[in-house]
Amino acid sequence: MTQGWLGRTVGLWTLCGALGGCSGSGGTANTSFTPMAMPDDLPPAGTADSVDIPVTALPADTSTPTTVVGSGTPETCTAQAFLDAVATGGVITFNCGAAPKTIELTATAEINNLGAHEIVIDGGGLVTLSGRGTHRILYQNVCLRRLGWATSDCWGQDFPRLTLQNLTFINGLADDEDGGGAVHVAGGRLKIVNSRFFHNASTYAGPDEGGGAVRVVQIQAEPVFIVASTFGGAGDLGNSAANGGALSGLFANFHVYNSTFVNNHTTACCGNPVTSGTGGGSGGAIYMDGNLLRLELHNVDLTDNSCRAHGSAVFFVSNDHKGILTITDSLFRNNAEGEGNWYPEKDISMHADTQRSISTNTIFE
Repeated sequence: MTQGWLGRTVGLWTLCGALGGCSGSGGTANTSFTPMAMPDDLPPAGTADSVDIPVTALPADTSTPTTVVGSGTPETCTAQAFLDAVATGGVITFNCGAAPKTIELTATAEINNLGAHEIVIDGGGLVTLSGRGTHRILYQNVCLRRLGWATSDCWGQDFPRLTLQNLTFINGLADDEDGGGAVHVAGGRLKIVNSRFFHNASTYAGPDEGGGAVRVVQIQAEPVFIVASTFGGAGDLGNSAANGGALSGLFANFHVYNSTFVNNHTTACCGNPVTSGTGGGSGGAIYMDGNLLRLELHNVDLTDNSCRAHGSAVFFVSNDHKGILTITDSLFRNNAEGEGNWYPEKDISMHADTQRSISTNTIFE
Protein backbone atom coordinates (compact mmCIF):
# COMPACT_ATOMS: atom_id res chain seq x y z
CA MET A 1 0.00 0.00 0.00
CA THR A 2 1.07 3.61 -0.40
CA GLN A 3 2.61 5.12 2.72
CA GLY A 4 3.15 8.82 3.43
CA TRP A 5 6.86 8.42 4.19
CA LEU A 6 7.38 6.61 0.92
CA GLY A 7 5.44 8.72 -1.51
CA ARG A 8 4.99 5.68 -3.77
CA THR A 9 3.98 2.02 -3.58
CA VAL A 10 6.76 -0.44 -2.77
CA GLY A 11 6.99 -4.10 -1.90
CA LEU A 12 8.85 -3.85 1.38
CA TRP A 13 5.60 -4.18 3.32
CA THR A 14 5.37 -7.81 2.17
CA LEU A 15 8.37 -8.49 4.39
CA CYS A 16 6.54 -7.56 7.55
CA GLY A 17 5.46 -9.91 10.28
CA ALA A 18 3.03 -10.08 13.14
CA LEU A 19 3.31 -9.10 16.79
CA GLY A 20 3.29 -5.37 16.28
CA GLY A 21 5.11 -5.51 12.96
CA CYS A 22 4.36 -3.50 9.85
CA SER A 23 0.60 -3.48 9.71
CA GLY A 24 -0.87 -1.62 6.78
CA SER A 25 -4.03 -0.65 8.65
CA GLY A 26 -2.90 2.94 9.22
CA GLY A 27 -3.81 4.94 12.27
CA THR A 28 -5.16 8.17 13.55
CA ALA A 29 -3.81 11.25 15.26
CA ASN A 30 -5.59 10.82 18.54
CA THR A 31 -3.30 12.20 21.22
CA SER A 32 -3.11 15.87 22.17
CA PHE A 33 0.23 17.55 22.72
CA THR A 34 1.06 20.72 24.61
CA PRO A 35 4.50 22.36 24.40
CA MET A 36 6.28 23.05 27.65
CA ALA A 37 8.54 25.78 28.94
CA MET A 38 11.99 24.30 29.42
CA PRO A 39 13.75 24.62 32.78
CA ASP A 40 17.21 26.18 32.94
CA ASP A 41 18.78 23.01 34.35
CA LEU A 42 18.13 20.51 31.57
CA PRO A 43 20.02 17.20 31.82
CA PRO A 44 23.36 17.12 30.00
CA ALA A 45 23.95 15.12 26.84
CA GLY A 46 25.05 11.53 27.35
CA THR A 47 26.34 9.60 30.33
CA ALA A 48 28.82 10.63 33.01
CA ASP A 49 31.27 7.91 31.98
CA SER A 50 31.97 6.58 28.50
CA VAL A 51 33.21 3.67 26.44
CA ASP A 52 35.14 3.84 23.20
CA ILE A 53 33.23 4.50 19.99
CA PRO A 54 34.04 3.61 16.37
CA VAL A 55 35.83 6.16 14.22
CA THR A 56 32.78 6.37 11.96
CA ALA A 57 30.72 7.54 14.96
CA LEU A 58 32.96 10.49 15.81
CA PRO A 59 31.70 14.07 15.36
CA ALA A 60 31.99 15.60 11.92
CA ASP A 61 34.55 18.28 11.08
CA THR A 62 32.90 21.72 10.98
CA SER A 63 36.01 23.86 10.61
CA THR A 64 34.97 25.09 7.14
CA PRO A 65 31.20 25.66 7.30
CA THR A 66 29.08 26.17 4.23
CA THR A 67 26.70 28.45 6.14
CA VAL A 68 26.97 30.22 9.49
CA VAL A 69 23.56 31.07 10.90
CA GLY A 70 23.75 34.41 12.72
CA SER A 71 26.33 37.17 12.84
CA GLY A 72 27.20 37.19 16.51
CA THR A 73 23.98 38.28 18.21
CA PRO A 74 20.89 36.30 19.28
CA GLU A 75 18.50 38.28 17.08
CA THR A 76 20.43 37.36 13.92
CA CYS A 77 19.83 33.64 14.51
CA THR A 78 16.37 33.62 13.03
CA ALA A 79 14.11 30.72 12.10
CA GLN A 80 14.21 31.73 8.44
CA ALA A 81 18.01 31.86 8.42
CA PHE A 82 18.10 28.29 9.73
CA LEU A 83 15.47 27.05 7.27
CA ASP A 84 17.41 28.58 4.39
CA ALA A 85 20.66 27.04 5.61
CA VAL A 86 19.13 23.55 5.75
CA ALA A 87 17.68 23.96 2.26
CA THR A 88 21.17 24.87 1.03
CA GLY A 89 22.81 21.95 2.81
CA GLY A 90 26.48 21.35 3.52
CA VAL A 91 28.04 22.17 6.91
CA ILE A 92 25.88 24.47 9.06
CA THR A 93 27.14 26.17 12.23
CA PHE A 94 25.82 29.04 14.35
CA ASN A 95 27.09 32.39 15.64
CA CYS A 96 24.36 33.59 17.99
CA GLY A 97 26.55 35.06 20.71
CA ALA A 98 28.02 33.53 23.84
CA ALA A 99 24.71 32.67 25.55
CA PRO A 100 22.41 29.73 24.79
CA LYS A 101 19.91 30.47 22.02
CA THR A 102 16.53 28.86 21.29
CA ILE A 103 15.31 29.15 17.71
CA GLU A 104 11.54 28.85 17.52
CA LEU A 105 10.95 27.37 14.08
CA THR A 106 8.07 28.67 12.02
CA ALA A 107 8.11 25.59 9.76
CA THR A 108 9.81 22.23 9.39
CA ALA A 109 13.36 22.37 8.06
CA GLU A 110 13.60 20.07 5.02
CA ILE A 111 16.65 18.41 3.51
CA ASN A 112 17.15 18.90 -0.25
CA ASN A 113 17.96 15.47 -1.70
CA LEU A 114 19.69 17.03 -4.71
CA GLY A 115 21.92 19.29 -2.64
CA ALA A 116 25.14 18.46 -0.79
CA HIS A 117 25.54 14.76 -0.05
CA GLU A 118 27.09 15.50 3.36
CA ILE A 119 24.97 17.64 5.66
CA VAL A 120 26.16 18.57 9.15
CA ILE A 121 24.23 20.74 11.60
CA ASP A 122 26.34 21.69 14.62
CA GLY A 123 24.82 23.81 17.40
CA GLY A 124 28.06 24.21 19.32
CA GLY A 125 26.31 23.14 22.52
CA LEU A 126 24.43 26.46 22.66
CA VAL A 127 21.60 26.11 20.13
CA THR A 128 18.14 24.69 20.82
CA LEU A 129 15.69 24.05 17.98
CA SER A 130 12.02 24.17 18.93
CA GLY A 131 8.98 22.95 17.00
CA ARG A 132 6.77 25.10 19.26
CA GLY A 133 4.42 22.15 19.73
CA THR A 134 3.00 22.69 16.25
CA HIS A 135 5.28 20.86 13.81
CA ARG A 136 8.22 18.55 13.26
CA ILE A 137 11.67 20.15 13.44
CA LEU A 138 13.69 18.38 10.73
CA TYR A 139 12.62 16.19 7.79
CA GLN A 140 14.56 14.06 5.29
CA ASN A 141 12.92 11.73 2.76
CA VAL A 142 14.94 10.43 -0.19
CA CYS A 143 11.88 9.11 -2.02
CA LEU A 144 9.74 12.22 -1.85
CA ARG A 145 9.80 13.81 -5.32
CA ARG A 146 9.05 17.26 -3.91
CA LEU A 147 12.45 17.22 -2.15
CA GLY A 148 14.30 15.98 -5.24
CA TRP A 149 14.54 12.41 -6.51
CA ALA A 150 18.22 11.71 -7.07
CA THR A 151 17.96 8.17 -8.49
CA SER A 152 15.28 5.85 -9.82
CA ASP A 153 16.13 3.49 -6.94
CA CYS A 154 15.95 6.10 -4.23
CA TRP A 155 16.09 3.60 -1.38
CA GLY A 156 19.44 2.34 -2.60
CA GLN A 157 21.27 5.67 -2.30
CA ASP A 158 23.49 6.42 0.67
CA PHE A 159 22.85 10.18 0.66
CA PRO A 160 22.00 12.68 1.97
CA ARG A 161 24.22 11.79 4.91
CA LEU A 162 22.89 13.83 7.83
CA THR A 163 24.89 14.48 11.01
CA LEU A 164 23.30 16.29 13.96
CA GLN A 165 25.68 17.31 16.73
CA ASN A 166 25.81 19.55 19.79
CA LEU A 167 22.12 20.43 19.49
CA THR A 168 18.99 20.34 21.63
CA PHE A 169 15.56 19.53 20.16
CA ILE A 170 12.40 20.48 22.07
CA ASN A 171 8.63 20.59 21.56
CA GLY A 172 8.70 18.90 18.16
CA LEU A 173 5.40 17.44 16.98
CA ALA A 174 4.62 14.93 14.23
CA ASP A 175 0.89 14.38 13.78
CA ASP A 176 1.15 12.32 10.57
CA GLU A 177 2.06 8.70 9.87
CA ASP A 178 5.68 9.59 9.06
CA GLY A 179 6.42 9.98 12.78
CA GLY A 180 9.53 11.48 14.32
CA GLY A 181 8.42 14.40 16.46
CA ALA A 182 11.81 16.10 16.26
CA VAL A 183 13.52 14.33 13.35
CA HIS A 184 12.25 12.09 10.55
CA VAL A 185 14.78 10.42 8.23
CA ALA A 186 13.69 8.09 5.42
CA GLY A 187 16.63 6.77 3.42
CA GLY A 188 20.11 8.21 3.20
CA ARG A 189 22.05 8.13 6.46
CA LEU A 190 21.85 9.61 9.95
CA LYS A 191 24.27 10.19 12.83
CA ILE A 192 23.47 11.95 16.12
CA VAL A 193 26.28 13.10 18.43
CA ASN A 194 26.20 14.96 21.76
CA SER A 195 22.59 16.07 21.37
CA ARG A 196 19.46 16.21 23.53
CA PHE A 197 15.78 15.57 22.88
CA PHE A 198 13.11 16.79 25.31
CA HIS A 199 9.32 16.71 25.15
CA ASN A 200 8.93 15.76 21.51
CA ALA A 201 5.96 13.69 20.34
CA SER A 202 4.52 11.68 17.49
CA THR A 203 0.75 11.52 17.96
CA TYR A 204 -0.35 9.32 15.03
CA ALA A 205 -1.55 5.94 16.31
CA GLY A 206 -0.93 2.63 14.55
CA PRO A 207 1.05 -0.61 14.89
CA ASP A 208 4.25 0.75 13.28
CA GLU A 209 3.88 4.50 13.63
CA GLY A 210 5.93 6.44 16.12
CA GLY A 211 9.27 7.83 17.15
CA GLY A 212 8.59 10.57 19.69
CA ALA A 213 12.02 12.11 19.10
CA VAL A 214 13.46 10.32 16.05
CA ARG A 215 11.99 8.09 13.34
CA VAL A 216 14.24 6.32 10.81
CA VAL A 217 13.16 4.25 7.80
CA GLN A 218 15.98 2.54 5.94
CA ILE A 219 16.51 -0.72 4.09
CA GLN A 220 19.56 -2.52 5.51
CA ALA A 221 21.72 0.59 5.39
CA GLU A 222 24.71 1.42 7.55
CA PRO A 223 23.79 1.75 11.23
CA VAL A 224 22.34 4.91 12.66
CA PHE A 225 24.96 6.01 15.20
CA ILE A 226 23.70 7.72 18.34
CA VAL A 227 26.53 8.89 20.56
CA ALA A 228 26.67 10.74 23.91
CA SER A 229 23.07 11.88 23.61
CA THR A 230 20.08 12.23 25.93
CA PHE A 231 16.45 11.42 25.26
CA GLY A 232 14.06 12.67 27.92
CA GLY A 233 14.31 13.35 31.60
CA ALA A 234 12.20 13.73 34.73
CA GLY A 235 8.62 14.89 34.55
CA ASP A 236 7.41 16.05 31.15
CA LEU A 237 10.87 16.07 29.58
CA GLY A 238 10.30 12.57 28.19
CA ASN A 239 9.39 11.96 24.55
CA SER A 240 6.25 10.06 23.52
CA ALA A 241 4.74 8.21 20.57
CA ALA A 242 2.46 5.34 19.63
CA ASN A 243 5.58 3.16 19.40
CA GLY A 244 9.14 4.03 20.35
CA GLY A 245 8.77 6.84 22.84
CA ALA A 246 12.24 8.11 21.90
CA LEU A 247 13.42 6.15 18.83
CA SER A 248 11.51 4.28 16.14
CA GLY A 249 13.16 2.32 13.36
CA LEU A 250 11.65 0.42 10.46
CA PHE A 251 14.25 -1.74 8.69
CA ALA A 252 16.84 0.50 10.37
CA ASN A 253 19.73 -0.43 12.66
CA PHE A 254 20.71 1.59 15.73
CA HIS A 255 24.17 1.56 17.35
CA VAL A 256 23.95 3.59 20.56
CA TYR A 257 26.90 4.64 22.74
CA ASN A 258 27.15 6.54 26.04
CA SER A 259 23.55 7.75 25.95
CA THR A 260 20.54 8.01 28.25
CA PHE A 261 16.83 7.34 27.75
CA VAL A 262 14.74 8.56 30.67
CA ASN A 263 10.97 8.74 31.11
CA ASN A 264 10.03 8.15 27.49
CA HIS A 265 6.71 6.40 26.91
CA THR A 266 4.18 5.08 24.44
CA THR A 267 0.72 6.54 24.11
CA ALA A 268 -1.19 3.91 22.10
CA CYS A 269 -2.06 0.35 23.04
CA CYS A 270 -2.84 -3.15 22.00
CA GLY A 271 0.04 -4.07 19.68
CA ASN A 272 -1.13 -4.99 16.20
CA PRO A 273 -4.93 -5.28 16.37
CA VAL A 274 -7.27 -6.05 13.49
CA THR A 275 -9.27 -2.85 13.87
CA SER A 276 -8.09 -0.08 11.59
CA GLY A 277 -7.00 3.14 13.23
CA THR A 278 -5.74 1.58 16.44
CA GLY A 279 -2.66 -0.21 17.68
CA GLY A 280 0.84 0.40 18.92
CA GLY A 281 2.08 0.90 22.44
CA SER A 282 5.40 -0.95 22.08
CA GLY A 283 8.93 0.14 22.91
CA GLY A 284 8.91 2.64 25.76
CA ALA A 285 12.29 4.01 24.67
CA ILE A 286 13.24 2.17 21.46
CA TYR A 287 11.10 0.45 18.81
CA MET A 288 12.61 -1.59 15.95
CA ASP A 289 10.91 -3.76 13.35
CA GLY A 290 12.03 -5.36 10.10
CA ASN A 291 14.49 -8.04 8.94
CA LEU A 292 18.17 -8.67 9.70
CA LEU A 293 18.06 -6.01 12.40
CA ARG A 294 21.05 -4.97 14.46
CA LEU A 295 20.71 -3.13 17.76
CA GLU A 296 23.79 -2.33 19.81
CA LEU A 297 23.65 -0.60 23.20
CA HIS A 298 27.01 0.28 24.75
CA ASN A 299 27.02 2.12 28.09
CA VAL A 300 23.38 3.12 27.74
CA ASP A 301 21.10 4.08 30.64
CA LEU A 302 17.41 3.25 30.14
CA THR A 303 15.47 4.42 33.19
CA ASP A 304 11.77 5.04 33.95
CA ASN A 305 10.58 4.34 30.42
CA SER A 306 7.16 2.74 29.97
CA CYS A 307 4.94 1.12 27.38
CA ARG A 308 1.28 0.17 27.04
CA ALA A 309 1.89 -3.05 25.10
CA HIS A 310 5.28 -4.78 24.60
CA GLY A 311 8.81 -3.75 25.54
CA SER A 312 8.96 -1.41 28.51
CA ALA A 313 12.40 -0.21 27.36
CA VAL A 314 13.05 -1.92 24.02
CA PHE A 315 10.91 -3.55 21.33
CA PHE A 316 13.25 -5.45 18.97
CA VAL A 317 11.52 -7.62 16.39
CA SER A 318 13.58 -9.05 13.56
CA ASN A 319 10.78 -10.75 11.65
CA ASP A 320 13.12 -13.22 9.95
CA HIS A 321 14.58 -14.14 13.38
CA LYS A 322 18.04 -13.27 12.01
CA GLY A 323 18.61 -10.08 13.94
CA ILE A 324 21.35 -9.56 16.52
CA LEU A 325 20.96 -7.70 19.82
CA THR A 326 24.18 -6.66 21.57
CA ILE A 327 24.22 -4.93 24.98
CA THR A 328 27.33 -4.05 26.99
CA ASP A 329 27.85 -2.09 30.21
CA SER A 330 24.29 -0.78 30.27
CA LEU A 331 21.63 -0.14 32.89
CA PHE A 332 17.93 -1.00 32.67
CA ARG A 333 16.15 0.48 35.68
CA ASN A 334 12.54 0.91 36.71
CA ASN A 335 11.06 0.54 33.24
CA ALA A 336 7.32 -0.18 33.46
CA GLU A 337 5.89 -3.04 31.43
CA GLY A 338 2.56 -2.65 29.72
CA GLU A 339 -0.35 -5.00 29.34
CA GLY A 340 1.53 -7.20 26.85
CA ASN A 341 3.99 -9.97 27.59
CA TRP A 342 6.64 -11.54 25.37
CA TYR A 343 9.74 -10.71 27.42
CA PRO A 344 12.58 -13.25 26.97
CA GLU A 345 14.73 -10.55 28.61
CA LYS A 346 13.50 -8.15 31.27
CA ASP A 347 12.39 -4.82 29.76
CA ILE A 348 13.01 -6.15 26.22
CA SER A 349 10.42 -7.67 23.88
CA MET A 350 11.88 -9.85 21.13
CA HIS A 351 11.67 -13.33 19.65
CA ALA A 352 13.20 -15.79 22.08
CA ASP A 353 15.30 -17.40 19.32
CA THR A 354 16.79 -14.12 18.02
CA GLN A 355 20.53 -13.97 18.67
CA ARG A 356 21.54 -11.78 21.59
CA SER A 357 24.66 -11.05 23.58
CA ILE A 358 24.29 -9.25 26.90
CA SER A 359 27.41 -8.53 28.96
CA THR A 360 27.65 -9.45 32.61
CA ASN A 361 28.23 -5.75 33.34
CA THR A 362 24.73 -4.92 32.16
CA ILE A 363 22.31 -4.46 35.06
CA PHE A 364 18.54 -5.00 35.11
CA GLU A 365 16.83 -3.50 38.15
